[in-house]
Amino acid sequence: MIQNYFKIAWRNLLKRKFYSLVMIFGLSVGMTFTFLIMSYVWGELRVNSDLRNADNQYIVRSRRKNPDMGIDMATLGPLGATLKANYPNLVANFYRYDGITVAVSKGEKHFREEVQTGDSTLLAMYGFPLLQGDAKTALTQQHSAAISEEKALKYFGKTDVLGETLTLHNFVGGKQEFQITAVLKTLPNNSVNHLLPKPAEIFIPLSSLNGRKGAEDNWEFPYMITYIELQNGFTPKDLEKPVAQTLATYGSANTKANLEVYLTPLKDYYQEANNGLVRKMIYTLSGVTLFILLMAIVNFVNISIGKSSSRLKEIGVRKVLGSHKIQLIGQFLAEFIILALVAMFLSMLFYEISRSAFSDILGKPLPSAFALFPYSIGMPLFCALLIGFMAGIYPAFVLSGISSIDSMKGKLKSIRENVMLRRVLVASQFVIALFVFAGAMVISQQVHYFFNKNLGYNKESLVSIAVPRDWTPEGLSKMEAIRNNLSQLKEVNNVSLSYEIPNGNNGGHTGLYKSGQDSTQAIHTQFLSTDEHYADTYQIKIVAGKFFNGKQGAYQSNRIVLNVAATKALGYPNPEDAVGQQARVHNVPGLLTVDGVSADFNFASVHQVIKPIGFFHVKEGNAFRFLTFRLNPANLGESMTVIENKWRELMPDAPFEYAFMDDTLQKLYLSEMQLKKASQIATVLSVIIVLLGVLGMVSLNVTRRTRELGIRKVLGASEIGIIMLFLKEFLLVMTVAMLISFPLAFLTMKRWLETYAYRIQISWEPFAMVGLGFCLIVTLLVCLQTTNAALMNPVRSLRSE
Repeated sequence: MIQNYFKIAWRNLLKRKFYSLVMIFGLSVGMTFTFLIMSYVWGELRVNSDLRNADNQYIVRSRRKNPDMGIDMATLGPLGATLKANYPNLVANFYRYDGITVAVSKGEKHFREEVQTGDSTLLAMYGFPLLQGDAKTALTQQHSAAISEEKALKYFGKTDVLGETLTLHNFVGGKQEFQITAVLKTLPNNSVNHLLPKPAEIFIPLSSLNGRKGAEDNWEFPYMITYIELQNGFTPKDLEKPVAQTLATYGSANTKANLEVYLTPLKDYYQEANNGLVRKMIYTLSGVTLFILLMAIVNFVNISIGKSSSRLKEIGVRKVLGSHKIQLIGQFLAEFIILALVAMFLSMLFYEISRSAFSDILGKPLPSAFALFPYSIGMPLFCALLIGFMAGIYPAFVLSGISSIDSMKGKLKSIRENVMLRRVLVASQFVIALFVFAGAMVISQQVHYFFNKNLGYNKESLVSIAVPRDWTPEGLSKMEAIRNNLSQLKEVNNVSLSYEIPNGNNGGHTGLYKSGQDSTQAIHTQFLSTDEHYADTYQIKIVAGKFFNGKQGAYQSNRIVLNVAATKALGYPNPEDAVGQQARVHNVPGLLTVDGVSADFNFASVHQVIKPIGFFHVKEGNAFRFLTFRLNPANLGESMTVIENKWRELMPDAPFEYAFMDDTLQKLYLSEMQLKKASQIATVLSVIIVLLGVLGMVSLNVTRRTRELGIRKVLGASEIGIIMLFLKEFLLVMTVAMLISFPLAFLTMKRWLETYAYRIQISWEPFAMVGLGFCLIVTLLVCLQTTNAALMNPVRSLRSE
């Protein structure tokens, strides 16, 4: 019996090839997008879930009265080790690390790498699989190193590298050999994000690199990333009193007054970090996906209703010949389940074809369907059966319940009434498509605003290169000489040496206050360490005074430069009033003189308002990380070649890895770029699904109303009149959809934009463009579909049945 259902169902599908293809293709597009996004969401939700004892592991976070005093995901250097030592009945294990970027060499290979200098507990605590080495002892020796198999292949061309050495350039101008004691297997992307905000694949012991020692023992060092594993049966609440007691015992007065330490489960932290950025992305993409799938299902159901109502005589004949209601139900359900299954298999093929492209858009690798087995079979199969049942339930239960006589006559009151149902379904499609379309327009405008806003500096033809770090006075003098040498190239307009560049990695924050004021009146200020050429290189306007010695003589110590926001916060109404005044900075001895005032500029992203910024001269601390070049814009490619050749001559063992400021800013707004691309794809898919639905519905209506069209033409109806007969229905539905979708889109995008300190103002133009464009597309499709029917000879129309 079941075999017969499917055989007849297959024949019916082949008999109505056009409608079957429209339904299958529309549904497969929606299902493909759903599978792609759900694969991404599944990976994001599984981050950290595969770690050893993941349920007991937490990241130690810091909440300060003033958020600028530190970073949320870091805490005091010795806290984790002290808790383990003093409360072993509560704390089973801990791991701390200080993330650094250093030059790594092996023979003629020189690269700049992200390196974790951390505790020896790393490998054993998290259970990372090893190709070689002992997890318990691999990082116990001072100059040992654990690397990933990718790094082993990169530097040695093989993975059997135990006992080999890598050279790391330290922070005092020297080089140190580290012996490889462990090789990690390729780590799943969703198992290491919590440890690797900058994905490191080289791990060395704490304080093993000269110039970067002692942070783990410094109770004033607030930038240590720390993880705690609690004993079984204990919760973060059990650790609250021990943490408070530890801070009261070891913390400074400033720490006690301002710092609150709390724990977040590793399974949750990845989604909560950066104000819940990942979680917001998951919710947004899931919502858009639900809309797209709903549109595809609406198409499927809508056309199925239209098709099924044309089969009343078939139902009557089947009943006259003895078919039972349950047989008719089975027949209709079989047909639509087959359609859904075909769409499912087609969507799995589309998934594999488009997976790599989507991985690039989302910035995360998407696993193949084979890697997700059995979920990649079970979930799509469940979806297909559910959608097929939903689409077939109307003809299966309603049409099979009418009497044989009414079926043979083709009479069913509800068939006329279901026009309203179909209009509601079409309207819901239009609402979703217009909502997604309008949202994508606003997102695109905001992202465009990011890259075209006046940032307060000129980002064009600006390129930065990380330099070797020798943070001694001699090392700084040597790097200044290299800077001056490179500045002589005709391809270079300006060069600056600095610790910070505008890449989202903020400089240190500390208190700034007027001389004579109490330190409690200090304003928290972000300080940048730069040379005297920084303002000229970035083309930051100096509104009062000068930018250090600049072109005006020898270096003078104890000088600072402030931005306008800092001078206003200090109480100077005019920038000129601040020049020459004296100020103090927390933890900096002596008085400092304000040398100049710069215009405000966006050093951080436009999520934040411009805050007080101060500049120290790089000579004050001897710490530096970048050379920034302003190039002649004539030929940037040739300019970089000339700079590279000179670089190799001056620093033969230093990696030459550069980034243009435009690319740096794109990384700063990576999530917005991903959202923009995903919304654009969703828009395209929405339009495709809507057009497929319109195509199917118009074709179905034309087929069913062929005789009516012939009668109208005989009675004098014009071709334009017949086209408008079909078009006005869709235009009416579209008008209603706009009235619903545009206010919803406006409110939703207004709320989204409120998360940015600098944002566009939503105007009526994007909604007008979306509405007009959508109307034109639908109108064109309806006209193309109905023109043949309007031009058909009425004699042929009247003969049709």
